[in-house]
Amino acid sequence: MRWTLPFFLLWALPVFAADAPPAVVKPVIAEALANAPGQKLTAVLVSYPPGGKSAAHRHAGSVFAYVVSGKIRSQNSATGAAKVYSAGEGFFEPEGSTHLVSENASATEPASLLAVFVAPDGATLTMPAK
Repeated sequence: MRWTLPFFLLWALPVFAADAPPAVVKPVIAEALANAPGQKLTAVLVSYPPGGKSAAHRHAGSVFAYVVSGKIRSQNSATGAAKVYSAGEGFFEPEGSTHLVSENASATEPASLLAVFVAPDGATLTMPAK
């Protein structure tokens, strides 16, 4: 399997908010989609320590997130008020939206989510909010 530079840039971006422990982003898989030329499916595991947060950001393409462990508080500009998602629940981030809140809902327990992107091949997957 071949990883592209933008995928590593996603992994290397500082994904943190001021005064909060940073999230750790680990690549899981990145594959071109034969049935959608020019598109790539990329999955990353985002692990939040207790009290961990990510700064407001946006993504190339669309994102499905699945909470693997703990509880994640999330708010997206296109989907309404902040909500807490527990392990086994998922949420969607439409293309062009801003992820306003992304944080561990617990100050004492870790949490993690699997983020699955469908975006143009070579796109920078995560960018700071404007």
